[in-house]
Amino acid sequence: MDSITQFALGAGVGMAVLGRRVGARNAALAGGLLGTLPDLDVFWPFDGDIDRFVLHRGATHSLVMQALATPVLGELLRLSMRALRGFRWQAWLAVFLCLSTHALLDAMTIYGTRLFWPVWDTPLGVGSVFIIDPLYTLPLLGVTLWAFFLRNWSAGIRRAVTVALAVSTAYLGWGVIAQQIAQSRADRMLADAGIAPERSFATPTPFNSLFWRVVAIDGPRYINLYVPLLGGEAAITDYAHPRQPVSPACLDGNGAMRTLQAFSKGFYRVDTAEDGSVTMTDLRMGLTTRYVFRFIVAEHNGKGVVPAMPRRIRGERSAPGDLAWIRAGVLGRPAIRPAEADAAVDLRRIPAVAEAMREKPAC
Repeated sequence: MDSITQFALGAGVGMAVLGRRVGARNAALAGGLLGTLPDLDVFWPFDGDIDRFVLHRGATHSLVMQALATPVLGELLRLSMRALRGFRWQAWLAVFLCLSTHALLDAMTIYGTRLFWPVWDTPLGVGSVFIIDPLYTLPLLGVTLWAFFLRNWSAGIRRAVTVALAVSTAYLGWGVIAQQIAQSRADRMLADAGIAPERSFATPTPFNSLFWRVVAIDGPRYINLYVPLLGGEAAITDYAHPRQPVSPACLDGNGAMRTLQAFSKGFYRVDTAEDGSVTMTDLRMGLTTRYVFRFIVAEHNGKGVVPAMPRRIRGERSAPGDLAWIRAGVLGRPAIRPAEADAAVDLRRIPAVAEAMREKPAC
């Protein structure tokens, strides 16, 4: 999640554990700082863009490592606040909860978090909440801002913190339920069309939990189904795109491609530009044509495809018309996404579309 949300969550947890001992303001500040601490791994000198992408949310987000760091940070916290000198267990509890809730919240997004590194290195990503969701953040942010104007603890701020944490946690629970609803609707539409995708996932479109994107991988194509929870099946729109899966021969000697293929769990597309550069895109994050993580991984040199120095391609995060399209989806209205209008299909005709997409692999 974004840094503001993580600070507000840490502040809320800090107040819940320490507020009565150190006051609302001090507890919110300490909790907020602890809650943002795991993201300091962005300053780690990773070896290139690929490692920076796949190794983020590693050791600092591991519950194992956070438990090991808790005594050290807990003692620093206890010694820095006179009111905590005689309350070691509360200081340690506050540290662990502020760190672990950060990691657990990140694991609810699609990116993935190595919660049990180094015991288990596989990133976990539920994908049931968008990385920035105002409805999750606002209750926590509101109570945090209020706390900064208070020196002492009171029954009012205690009730507000309890409500904010309960509401935000309930919202995460709703996200998991909404994800299952969106996934089941998309699965039903695909099954009715006779399509059995290799894999699929549902994740919310930006800033909400009422309009969902389901990506289904089906051989040489991927299908985007946009599912408004407030609309019926007629409100679902779908689009088919070529993805040019990587041939096994391409993976030999190209560590970047192998790494991205594994990290994306098969949700990737490959494109070849006019200059011969080959890019690989993680389909899980962002929207089609405006994906967040795209990397140049190879190039055509006239004789074939050879590995290239991996580098990330940055671009616009949204396309013209996206905000109006998302607003329509949230309200349950059917709307064609302008950026994908040329790829809009009727699921009943997708088998014919698939044949037109059976191009040779990118390399």
